[in-house]
Amino acid sequence: MLNSTSNPAKNQVMDELWKKITIVLPKPDDLIEARYLERSAARAFFDLGPIGTGMVYGREYMVARDIIKGLKPGDKVMAKVLESENEEGCVELSLREAGRDLVWLEAEDLMRKKEAVELEVLEANKGGLVLEWKKVKGFLPASQLKTSHYPRVEGGDKDRIFQELKKLEGQKLMVTIITMDPKEDKIIFSEKGAESSDLKELASKYEVGQIIEGEITGVVDFGIFVKLEDGLEGLSHLSELDWSLVQNPHEHFKIGDKIRAKIIGIEAGRVSLSVKALKPDPWVAAGTKYNKGDIIQGRVLRFNKYGALVAIEDGVSGLSHISEFGTADRMREKLEIGKTYPFQITLFEPKERRMTLSYLGEDAKAAEAQKTE
Repeated sequence: MLNSTSNPAKNQVMDELWKKITIVLPKPDDLIEARYLERSAARAFFDLGPIGTGMVYGREYMVARDIIKGLKPGDKVMAKVLESENEEGCVELSLREAGRDLVWLEAEDLMRKKEAVELEVLEANKGGLVLEWKKVKGFLPASQLKTSHYPRVEGGDKDRIFQELKKLEGQKLMVTIITMDPKEDKIIFSEKGAESSDLKELASKYEVGQIIEGEITGVVDFGIFVKLEDGLEGLSHLSELDWSLVQNPHEHFKIGDKIRAKIIGIEAGRVSLSVKALKPDPWVAAGTKYNKGDIIQGRVLRFNKYGALVAIEDGVSGLSHISEFGTADRMREKLEIGKTYPFQITLFEPKERRMTLSYLGEDAKAAEAQKTE
């Protein structure tokens, strides 16, 4: 009899055969296809092919018993591996976990493809709507509603917004998944993505730079909605309403008013408008009137974490940094919103619409005298 080591060709063939028949056991959390065999004494057995036999038992059997009762020998199901090999030499499986994982895999696929699904609104709260997909409850924030469903409540009253949202309960909406977290059992929906195909077709008639005339259909805290045509609205954000600071759009605009605006952006069927773009830019005239170092009277518009926003005339404003005062409390002690104080311009770039100011306070006269020397 020949020694196997004396036949290299035969050894190579055997090595290749062993490689082909080597079985790789599945790892915990793997999803595998299993063929149902039988159940006995609160245990269900599955044929896993060359891997061996799979078993569902204990708590996993109890939670999946309705599924198992409906299976016939030979039926195929997807199962999740809990343990590669248990004490009985079987692969321990979970049908419940597999079903859950498949749901999240499908959700991920829908999110990646931006595919819309139709879901019924279960309930409303002050922040948005609750929907359910594949027995997973998700949330549709009010900010993600399409323009025709957005609650346009004057003054932004939360109770009235809630009442408007409640009108959507029971309705079916076309939504897309924009965020998901399987660990937290959380899905965030958007209605905006689902309407984009229709809006894109309508918006294709328009172009950036075009001047439009439309009717104001909504006034909200962050801007105004303007109807361009049936089924298509544009939004002029708070910052695009006027060169001057607009803190409450309700004081300047009314539903039903006609208005002219410039299209400054079109994206995914959403049209962005600017009302101020059709008004003279006050920074152009200011560039011929002011210079760095000038001492002027400035009106305090508002405070933020960086300091005080100060206007030297309508539409021309800059920041007086909080470092001028030391602390926010001291700034609020020295300045009052709506009042005028002496400031010196420390940075002035009208082409960039940038300006910074230094608060002079009681030293205004001294600064003015020093400048004239």
